[in-house]
Amino acid sequence: MRLILAAAERTVAALLFLLVSPLLIALCAAVWLLSGRSPLVAIRRVGQHGAPLRMLKLRTMWPRERTGWTAALMERIENEPVPAMKRGRDPRVTSALGCFCRRHSLDEWPQLLHVVAGEMSLVGPRPLTGQELDAYYGAEAAQVLQVKPGLTGLWQTRGRSRLTYHQRKRLDLFLARHRSARLYADILWRTLPCVWSGRDAW
Repeated sequence: MRLILAAAERTVAALLFLLVSPLLIALCAAVWLLSGRSPLVAIRRVGQHGAPLRMLKLRTMWPRERTGWTAALMERIENEPVPAMKRGRDPRVTSALGCFCRRHSLDEWPQLLHVVAGEMSLVGPRPLTGQELDAYYGAEAAQVLQVKPGLTGLWQTRGRSRLTYHQRKRLDLFLARHRSARLYADILWRTLPCVWSGRDAW
């Protein structure tokens, strides 16, 4: 039964990807024209059982000038400690298109390919960096990593960007410990209006 459900989820993800691909291609073209860079980025995250995951996203960050980020700025960003919660609009997101994509989660659409490949699920804890897991999840990170990371999860429908990491951890642990078809369906259903409205996202 589990194999059948996994195959069904991957099939649904493939169909969804085909459905959104025309708009995704248009967004990729717009990002390429505005940034002069590859429209997709692969960022390092921790997948199920601690496996490395190079998670695809639509690029939403690029400098106003095409000369690239200065070395000093990149060094400052990389050396900053992980904040306890998002501080508001990220100053690295310098375009209206990037802000729109992040608010409505359009930058996450390429991750449907990870669901098709079996690396992610439609519903599960959102994949985090090793630094975030160490700083805010600690020993309880192992419980979260027992399940596949998701395209959407519990905290994406219960506050999104305004939640602290402590609140996110509680919701991720609840999702990992109480997985059920009913909870899965409820999260998917609640995700739609959240993404459409862009509420609590920046």
